[in-house]
Amino acid sequence: MNEQDPINENCHCLSGLLSTQCCGLTEVVLPTAEEKARFTQQLNQADMAWDEGELPKAATGYISILRRYPAHIEALYGLAQVRQAENILSAAEALLQRCIKIDPNSLRCNTELAMSLYNTGKHYEAEIHARNAVRLGPRDAQAHNVLAMILTDIGRPLAGEYHYRQAIKLHEPVGKLCANLALNLRQQGKLDESEQWYQKATEMEPENISTLLGWIKLKEVQRQFDDAWELLEKATALKPNSPAILHMRSGLLKRKKRYDEAIATLDELELAKSDVEELGPGYYQERAQILDKMGRFDEAFVNYSRSNELICESDKGNYRREQAVRMAKRLKGFFTASRYSLMPKSPLRKDVAQPIFIIGFPRSGTTMTEQIITAHPNITAGDELQFIGDLVRFGPNLLNSPMKYPECFADLWMGENQEALDSFRDFYLKRTEQLGILESNSQWFTDKMPLNEIHLGMISMIFPQSPVIHLLRHPLDVVLSTFFTDLTHGFNCSYKLENAAHQYALVMDLVNHYRTVLDIKYKAVKYEDIVADQENKTKELLEFIGVDWDESCLNFHNNTRYARTASYAQVSEKMYTSSVFRYKNYRKQVEPIIPILESHIKNLGYTID
Repeated sequence: MNEQDPINENCHCLSGLLSTQCCGLTEVVLPTAEEKARFTQQLNQADMAWDEGELPKAATGYISILRRYPAHIEALYGLAQVRQAENILSAAEALLQRCIKIDPNSLRCNTELAMSLYNTGKHYEAEIHARNAVRLGPRDAQAHNVLAMILTDIGRPLAGEYHYRQAIKLHEPVGKLCANLALNLRQQGKLDESEQWYQKATEMEPENISTLLGWIKLKEVQRQFDDAWELLEKATALKPNSPAILHMRSGLLKRKKRYDEAIATLDELELAKSDVEELGPGYYQERAQILDKMGRFDEAFVNYSRSNELICESDKGNYRREQAVRMAKRLKGFFTASRYSLMPKSPLRKDVAQPIFIIGFPRSGTTMTEQIITAHPNITAGDELQFIGDLVRFGPNLLNSPMKYPECFADLWMGENQEALDSFRDFYLKRTEQLGILESNSQWFTDKMPLNEIHLGMISMIFPQSPVIHLLRHPLDVVLSTFFTDLTHGFNCSYKLENAAHQYALVMDLVNHYRTVLDIKYKAVKYEDIVADQENKTKELLEFIGVDWDESCLNFHNNTRYARTASYAQVSEKMYTSSVFRYKNYRKQVEPIIPILESHIKNLGYTID
């Protein structure tokens, strides 16, 4: 084959078309009505084959049309459906992208493309098309359902809940849709309502394994383990050798600290898979966690690495380091001492509860700290609020500025923006109120969105009187634990040790810069110090916030709220020390990242043993 002449090459997207008829198409010429009419019978035959599940026959029919008219939208859409059904997602995506170029207002193409992108982990691209689908079809249940799925997965469950409820209003409720809403509510911590929807979904589809597994997970986070086991046995009776059920059984055994049985169950899962099946990242993640608990650290690291390798095969595992570096550079360049001294600050609103910002790199102890202080009757858990991120995106529009964030804040010196920061403040507080988390006695609520510290400049202008609690932990522990957790925070840095180390160093440099130029109510606290002396450190934190001592903060593990993070299981237990200097169990594996972190280890007062 002549590499310089792609005329006879099949397209790399695997659509089945030649490159020049597919992704290499340089000019789109729409067929006339008369030309399309010539292929009506052939299109109908291909559609019939699709309806009857004859995928190869359907694909052949669509391809024969597209070889003559590559912009025949009905044939493009039909072939996209076939490739989607065959799980050739690269082809489905490419074909649907071309459909939308031809007809941007196609509801079905926007919905299908959003779903295809979602299935390949491209959530933010998927959101664009899902929103377009809702705009085009505000009364279309599937458009709302797809957008709800995406919003729930990218950490915007409140908005996702709205679209699930819209889908249920517009479509006769089905079990899967009810189960999706139940999952969304669980992620928001609305556990009682989640239970009701799982009950409803199971009544509609009593043999739906996915729904039962979701309900089992809810029972686990509610710590209702007997109920979880009962549902698990019901699911097992329906599908005895299901890998998903075996995976769930292993997770429950792990929660009960029955590690030998848990690993044996995963061994069963591996034996149960067929030769063509690939065990996914979740399997290796689960196996690694159990092996770590059993003290089999080298084996654990191999499994954590395999999990991340599989994730890195998707766009999700792509660390956007250049983007991260550019952002940090621009924030440092904008928030200088001279400029910050001229910036206005938003006045305190005394009529509503105020935020406490718990900042720190993921896995530094922020969830534990939130669990401790929100055991206080006057402090409500907000958990990971996405509203600072929203303001980063909306900031230029709120200021009517042609500049991007953070440079848009220079427009605060314009006459029409003298009270603009109040709009930022009120947007944040209103969104928090809409969550329904605040109680009548709430004076404060927490916001522990990971890496909010990147935006301390903006936070200090909107909430200049809010406490900022910065959790610190041995950098090697932080980076190692980040690598051990499936996290997209930090520009997808967590899937390689070196990437996580570089992102940690970048963020700490930025925080150190902020501390020299910003006027903030800031307190740093070490995770290790809280573990070693919980009572005194908790008293210091409450005094810093400005609330009286409350004994219930010492029993944070009895805090019945669901911590909606990867640490939900750990913070339901009493304080333990096994995570302190955890890196020592993996000393040889962290050796390559020591040079990246060495200065921060020293500056924070830690050593390397």
